[in-house]
Order: sequence, then structure tokens, then C-alpha cells
Amino acid sequence: MNFQRYLVPLAAVVLTAWAWQSWGWLGVAMVVSAGVMWTLLHFTRLVQTMKRASQRPIGFVDSAVMLNAKLKTGMNLMHVIAMTRALGQPESEKDAQPEIFSWRDGSQSVVRTVFVAGKLQSWTLDRPFQATDITPGEAANS
Repeated sequence: MNFQRYLVPLAAVVLTAWAWQSWGWLGVAMVVSAGVMWTLLHFTRLVQTMKRASQRPIGFVDSAVMLNAKLKTGMNLMHVIAMTRALGQPESEKDAQPEIFSWRDGSQSVVRTVFVAGKLQSWTLDRPFQATDITPGEAANS
């Protein structure tokens, strides 16, 4: 169950009630001002992230291997977009769960991510086959 859905509004109401008891309208004004500031900070981060992502090709990342190493289960989609500085290439139907996005680098390595309700559930790294992956002795035996 998603407790943040209920916990954050409940905490806001409790904090506002405490501010009212302690300082009256001045306390309520301080709590509302802090809430507006918090909202503006998150909105500014969202806008900056999307601005950076709009300047790069969709689904492109500098290094898919480094992205694979930095990903952690539970990250939200916006955090992954901020790390890659690019929007992911959608591979699932629009508004379907789970959402699947991919990022590709210059060597055609691909990181495919699976998001459920906006949280990273799993990911895979697919690297292209290269002739240098085989040792000379293996090629003769094949």
C-alpha cells in the first residue's frame, strides 16, 4: 500500500494545526509559505530536467553500461531521465502498465527499463555481439 498518498496530506494538516495552536495565523502563514516553497523547488527541478532532456535525442545515453551500473530498484522515472539527460524510447503501449523505456548508446548497447506506477522495477543491459568477443582459438573450433 502506498502510505505517501495519505501520510503527506495528514502531516500537512497536523503541522498546520500545530502552527495554529502555537502562533495563530502567523504560524499558518509560515506553514503555507513553506509548502509553496517546497512545491516551487520541485517544479523548478522538473522544468530543468525536461529542458535538458529536450536538447538530446530520445532514447540516447552517453554510456549504457554506466547507466546500468547506476540504476537502482525503486527509482522514479524523473530521476532516471535526470541521470540520462534524455527521454527514454517508449517500447510499450501508451498508458499501459508496466511502462517499458529504452536508452541506447553509440555502441548500440541498450538498457531496457520496466516501470510500474512510475517506479523502476527491473532493467536489462543488452550489448551487441562483436567479433572481438571470441578468442582466436574458439573461432577455429566452431
